[in-house]
Amino acid sequence: MASFSVTVFCGSSPGVDPAYAAAAASLGRGIGAAGMALVFGGGNVGLMGITAGAALAAGAHVTGIIPDFLRQREVEFPGLSELIVTDSMHTRKRRMFALGDAFVVMPGGLGTLDETIEILTWKQLGQHTKPIILVDILGWAQPFVAMVEQAIDRGFARETVCDLFEVQPSVEAALARLEELCAVAG
Repeated sequence: MASFSVTVFCGSSPGVDPAYAAAAASLGRGIGAAGMALVFGGGNVGLMGITAGAALAAGAHVTGIIPDFLRQREVEFPGLSELIVTDSMHTRKRRMFALGDAFVVMPGGLGTLDETIEILTWKQLGQHTKPIILVDILGWAQPFVAMVEQAIDRGFARETVCDLFEVQPSVEAALARLEELCAVAG
């Protein structure tokens, strides 16, 4: 198994623009080509399934983590290197956190936002120092960044919360950053 694992948070839907699916496939291929491992939500749906399929095809070790109750709804991804079935969403998120050396956030819905906010909050509270990278496909990350800036502007967060994450403009830029992080960790 690769020594550097990337936990990817992304949508269980492909989104309306084909650029999202293309970006997910590119991310999966890039993780595999770089010799990194992928940790993801375990479903064979949306951007989640596209990323995992591309990573597997590129030779990555791919670990899916899915709560038992979602196995039917999201349909677990077949042929993974490893599938971990959890008893709850909370356990899923803890396992995804524990197995990742870095986090990449791609476009997604409420679940993706939930995972992102939680991992940022844990970092703010000093529970980890792992890198968190938001990939701004078609401007997807901009409303998130604006929400964080509003929290700062209105006195609900310190300016230092912007240091908890970084925004990369493309999958290529995110992969280049992951390779830097992998080299440092190596």
